[in-house]
Amino acid sequence: MTAELPAPVGAGVYNVYTGGPAGSASPTAAQLGLEPPRYCAECGRRMIVQVRPNGWLARCSRHGEVDSVELDPRR
Repeated sequence: MTAELPAPVGAGVYNVYTGGPAGSASPTAAQLGLEPPRYCAECGRRMIVQVRPNGWLARCSRHGEVDSVELDPRR
């Protein structure tokens, strides 16, 4: 039972941490889960990111928003 990730952070053309091509190297902090996504995976646009004590909210002007709480079912 695999749920598909929302467009801004799902598998796409762009790396969500660097804005480069998908599959490019990500920063170490991102690999450890300490950094929220900064770029939309679909269009490569810089997203508006709000970091909160319990996670983050990322918003792409074209593809909507995604909340980290929605991605982790254990919260």
